[in-house]
Amino acid sequence: MTLRISVIGTGYLGATHAAAMAEFGFEVLGLDIDPDKIATLTAGRVPMYEPGLSELLLKHVAGHEGSTGRLRFTTSVQEAAEFGDVHFVCVNTPQRKGEFAADMSYVDTAIDGLAPYLTRPALVVGKSTVPVGSASRLAERLAALAPVGAGAELAWNPEFLREGFAVQDTLRPDRIVVGAHSERAERLLREVYAEPISAGVPFMVTDFATAELVKAAANSFLATKISFINAMAEVCEAAGADVTQLSTALAYDERIGGKFLNSGLGFGGGCLPKDIRAFMARAGELGADQALTFLREVDSINMRRRSRMVELAREQCGGGFLGRRVAVLGAAFKPNSDDIRDSPALNVAAQIQLQGAQVTVYDPKAVDNARKMFPSLTYAGSALEAAEGAHVVLHLTEWAEFRRLDPAELGAVVAERRLLDGRNVLDAEAWRSAGWTYRALGRPS
Repeated sequence: MTLRISVIGTGYLGATHAAAMAEFGFEVLGLDIDPDKIATLTAGRVPMYEPGLSELLLKHVAGHEGSTGRLRFTTSVQEAAEFGDVHFVCVNTPQRKGEFAADMSYVDTAIDGLAPYLTRPALVVGKSTVPVGSASRLAERLAALAPVGAGAELAWNPEFLREGFAVQDTLRPDRIVVGAHSERAERLLREVYAEPISAGVPFMVTDFATAELVKAAANSFLATKISFINAMAEVCEAAGADVTQLSTALAYDERIGGKFLNSGLGFGGGCLPKDIRAFMARAGELGADQALTFLREVDSINMRRRSRMVELAREQCGGGFLGRRVAVLGAAFKPNSDDIRDSPALNVAAQIQLQGAQVTVYDPKAVDNARKMFPSLTYAGSALEAAEGAHVVLHLTEWAEFRRLDPAELGAVVAERRLLDGRNVLDAEAWRSAGWTYRALGRPS
């Protein structure tokens, strides 16, 4: 009998996972408590921007012409429990307000809501990023609350999605890690992931704690690599060196590699910042806080990049922002996404506005989300519109559209040709040749 799959939580992770499971050939039921979100997904629309997800969703959502009909959505926990053989928990674990620790309330609520309806053997699979030790606690609670008792098993299968590449990363991940305590749980997950496994994707079975730590460790390593090169950018500015040439030289070393070694405004989003902070908090609870004290400096370096960009912008405006117009290119925390959570670009824009500047923001996809979160900023429908009358232009999210901008065309609408490249990806010589004063973090002026 073919497995049936439920996906609990249909946000960024859940909607992508549900669509991918349907692509693998399974009957899938997505569950969410938000009726508006369910209505949107049922209509075949994606409530966020993620390349390729809309097309994958329409291919499988029931009720649409030409679809496989393998994917449906519901707000009924009981329906999802009765439907699925394998239940994936894909809810959010945000940072607790006023603390570093992760807020586990959404995961706890998902388990507590699902368990009482599990009357036959089922596998519940956590994909959310959680503090190490959570899976063991949740496994006990699941078995205690489920009518089927120990027949309701738990496994942990962390996600490693990159926003902008989530569909690709789900269908063809670079590895599949499973924390499982039984042969049955491993067998079921091998069946779920049979297609990528057959394509050669490594499938690794671990204990619960190791599976939980893989995601936290991976994000901590990536954050450390980003902050390392940004720390080098600080040194380069002081020494008159060029961090882009430094990172290129480092990347030739196979032990180091070039990925995540581009200096700039630093990381943001809904994962790296809150995950490294939650990791530090959990290490402290375990008595291993000294092992992760370096992550505090990683976080500090990252936040200093934003302050440094504000300082550079102030310098370019003659020492103060009052009466100055600043154009900000970018609002999403990264390109190919409309996600503005902990966006460095918007953080910089808001700081500059608070210091008296008239700030106009443009982003190809994230303007609507930005407007809801930062309504006092001014928004434009194009880069040219944002730059009109600007005394300085800030490039803060590395969309391909911004790399293609014509320096002469943009120069025709600004008040002063001053450009700050917060991502170190624009062609400095092309902009300078067009009469622009070009500055970037970690590079000589």
